[in-house]
Amino acid sequence: MSEPDSTVDVAAAVIVQDSRCLITQRLQSTHLGGLWEFPGGKRHPDESLPDCLRRELKEELDLTVEVGEEMKVIQHAYPDRTVRLHFYRCRILGGRPRTLGNQAYRWVSPADLSRFPFPDADQLLIRDLQDQPGAGDWRI
Repeated sequence: MSEPDSTVDVAAAVIVQDSRCLITQRLQSTHLGGLWEFPGGKRHPDESLPDCLRRELKEELDLTVEVGEEMKVIQHAYPDRTVRLHFYRCRILGGRPRTLGNQAYRWVSPADLSRFPFPDADQLLIRDLQDQPGAGDWRI
């Protein structure tokens, strides 16, 4: 069981272009390997969540982004750790997604998110995104 001080803060990007959202697949060698997620990563000590997100997206996908509003915070306890996910609306300022860390990525519509296996912690956000009025158009 995770102790309270073992909570890991993670920043994740919700990037929408042409009514599709960018998702990435976790490497098999990582925690929850093979599952899909909204791109981002763990915050370093003394790093702000927006700075973490900018760093992670540059390192993993070679993207420069503008970090917008925080959409949702979800805390979830897995058997081996507790994560606190901070989801931010983001906009690409420069670059095109490239798989620098050999992870796959896809642009998907809101309805198609359910076709991809995501970690349990992401399910609340996915439901929120799919339940939004005009989700088929998906302008967030």
